[in-house]
Amino acid sequence: MYPTLLATHSLVRWLVLAALLIAVTCAYNGWFFKRKFSRFDNTVRHWTATIAHIQLILGLWLYVISPFSNHFLRHFPETIHQRDFRFFGMEHSLMMVVAVVLVTIGSAKAKRKATDNEKFKTMAIWYTIGLLIILASIPWAFSPFTSRPNFRPFF
Repeated sequence: MYPTLLATHSLVRWLVLAALLIAVTCAYNGWFFKRKFSRFDNTVRHWTATIAHIQLILGLWLYVISPFSNHFLRHFPETIHQRDFRFFGMEHSLMMVVAVVLVTIGSAKAKRKATDNEKFKTMAIWYTIGLLIILASIPWAFSPFTSRPNFRPFF
């Protein structure tokens, strides 16, 4: 179950990134060009937050069953000084929760704004901050801190 969940979490990251990039592009486009907040824009706002929530649930489930995070928690005084363990046991998890909370707040605030321009502006700001945190917290294959493959097999 662990390898399948890990591969799923790795795959869904690309959906989260794609959704956020689309949402941020729509938001800035609408904000700067004073567009009407359309049904499509609202759907993008909603589904971006939903996909981020699904990824968060997968990540939390993975954290609970992961031998990596279990080892980190059981041997905290030693593993806190080891980059890989600290990254996955604390940094990655915490920053991703923060990012999803920011996306959620941005979605909720944008939904409740009175004008179209305020909706776009709110989405642009909150989703951009969430996206930047996510980009900084992903264990990219090229990362000098801790790297993992960009795609994991399902077996």
